[in-house]
Amino acid sequence: MPNYLSPGVYVEEREALTRPIEGVGTAVAAFIGLAERGPFNEPVLVTNWSQFTATFGGFVEDSYLAHSVYGYFANGGGICYVVRVGQDNTKPAASVQLPSGADSSVFAYTITAREPGAAGDGITVEVKDATEGSPQDTFALVVRRGATEESFDNLSTKPGERSAPTVVNAGSELAQLEEGRVAAAKRRPALGTYTLSGGATTTPARIDTDDYVGDADRRTGLGGFQAVDEVTMICVPDLMAAYERQIIDLDGLKAVQQALVDHCSLMHDRMAILDAPPELGAQEIKEWRVEKAGYDSAFAALYWPWIEVFDPPTGQTILVPPSGHVAGIWSRNDDTRGVHKAPANEVVRGALGVPTQVTRGEHDLLNPEGINVIRSFPGRGIRIWGARTLASDQSWKYVNVRRLFNYVEESILEGTEWVVFEPNDADLWQRIRRTVTAFLLILWRDGALYGRTPEQAFYVKCDEETNPPETVEAGQVIVEIGIAPVRPAEFVVFRISQLAGGGQIAD
Repeated sequence: MPNYLSPGVYVEEREALTRPIEGVGTAVAAFIGLAERGPFNEPVLVTNWSQFTATFGGFVEDSYLAHSVYGYFANGGGICYVVRVGQDNTKPAASVQLPSGADSSVFAYTITAREPGAAGDGITVEVKDATEGSPQDTFALVVRRGATEESFDNLSTKPGERSAPTVVNAGSELAQLEEGRVAAAKRRPALGTYTLSGGATTTPARIDTDDYVGDADRRTGLGGFQAVDEVTMICVPDLMAAYERQIIDLDGLKAVQQALVDHCSLMHDRMAILDAPPELGAQEIKEWRVEKAGYDSAFAALYWPWIEVFDPPTGQTILVPPSGHVAGIWSRNDDTRGVHKAPANEVVRGALGVPTQVTRGEHDLLNPEGINVIRSFPGRGIRIWGARTLASDQSWKYVNVRRLFNYVEESILEGTEWVVFEPNDADLWQRIRRTVTAFLLILWRDGALYGRTPEQAFYVKCDEETNPPETVEAGQVIVEIGIAPVRPAEFVVFRISQLAGGGQIAD
């Protein structure tokens, strides 16, 4: 307390009895997959599609990461984190070996395309006599690709300024030359025309389940997201790419998805968006969900079937896992309606079709098992038609209920850190009640809580009953909070009866 020693007017700043709780973000996705380039096993913040392509490259064959991130932003996603796993999915450069003119059983030089992949296939190299110098020690090369031609005359087989590798490697934009292990007397290549090949084959990325699961201590794979508190939903679309290429089998796929579900349950502030294995029908996806996978968690949701999208590299349509598009819809739903609204009956932007037209009878079998079906409706587009988690506990069967509690818990957790080390007395308890009540009151007014009055929608209890002397002596403050979340109108029933006549409608 300040001391007042002389007469006058003094101004003191006092803390408000109620400190506002600011709601945390609910729409930050995380992606794990294969990319064209970029850092490995490092969560990289990405805010738009252009930034993703600048860091990780564009659409890649046999990879769904780029399609998923593109679908995320197209459907309303704001920011996300991306982790690239595996090893470089490099393409070998086309090449050809030039045989020795003196001994065709050995190779004088190896010429390799500068650009890897199929771009080097078809490059031709013509070996000719040089216009000057000894025919045993000099030769000329003409490198052609389409209308482009590069000529190198008077190349020497001996070291020096006119050495063939020195001249070609410095002047050619199409190829590079490397000497073979052959005696100097046999180094002049045989005359003729040779074609480069072998650049069209893509080497498969080396990846296994450990790459996806990662390690929390080393911040690799999925474990790297333990240090990123902002993440609220996680997708692993390229798990399906590895499965399709038979790099990971069905047991490995299940192991990675189970690790993803366990991670979200452990962190308790995010949800896993799971993809179904490819090419499953309605009965097969039910068997996968119930008999093979058997996931039971409120922190995971499963979506089926895959969706058809346009593939820019090929100019055709392909089927991709829906998790990235679904994450974008969750974000769009949070921005337009709020986290309490079930993210269903929403159009999937960018989807051109679905491989399976689900019937009402098939949907009746899938929905109770927590399989959120993506359906095509005439005149209404392709929509998500389910909002259930994979929990067997009916209290947590809806996605929006679990995400609302994640939002409330994380917001209160971050908004009440000022309480730590404050004097643990009745004054503190009253301030906590006021702070939490003010936050929940805003939620109720926004329609996130069920009840005609605030008293029906929530309660906050922090007093002598929740904090007896032994609790205070232990340095603890116990606050009990109860909220009534709104649940979606999943089944809309109109009861229509036939009247004999003279009926009227009364409000």
